[in-house]
Amino acid sequence: MALRFLWNSSLLIACCAIAGPVAAIPIPPPATMAVPALPVEATIVPPPAPAPTTKLVLSLRQRRVTVYRDNQAIASYPVGIGKPGWETPRGTFRITSKIVNPTWQHPWNGKLVPPGPNNPLGDRWIGFWSDGKNSIGFHGTTAESLIGQAVSHGCVRMKNRDIRALFELVEEGTLVSVQP
Repeated sequence: MALRFLWNSSLLIACCAIAGPVAAIPIPPPATMAVPALPVEATIVPPPAPAPTTKLVLSLRQRRVTVYRDNQAIASYPVGIGKPGWETPRGTFRITSKIVNPTWQHPWNGKLVPPGPNNPLGDRWIGFWSDGKNSIGFHGTTAESLIGQAVSHGCVRMKNRDIRALFELVEEGTLVSVQP
């Protein structure tokens, strides 16, 4: 027992002797950080207002597209829609393209019609649907007298002055809801 006590005591003294010099090294104080003084008077800047939310609601039954900004109707236009067999697709879409002076490609023969007075798209195109081959969107027309009828190949025809106004109200990504 005495031998064990002597052994433990010796071990304790040896450990303290070894650790002593290491523990004696001074530890530097933590670095201090300068904190700027608060101003006596402060100006609180509110966060910017969220961007207005714009969406289009196309009523096929009423043959009318209505523009909503923050859930308030701000404009409404009569339209022509797809004829039987070429119905305008129903559902929720987003505007994928906006083109000034678009070129039209005939859906059957592929012939291109350049921008100008003979282009059936008019001078504005707002696309919202595509299957990779064909596209559907809002556009002007060379036959404004047909607005209000089901006469297109799925697109939404508008009076030329109306499509120009709509073009300025929407952006790519704007929601388009096509309802019965």
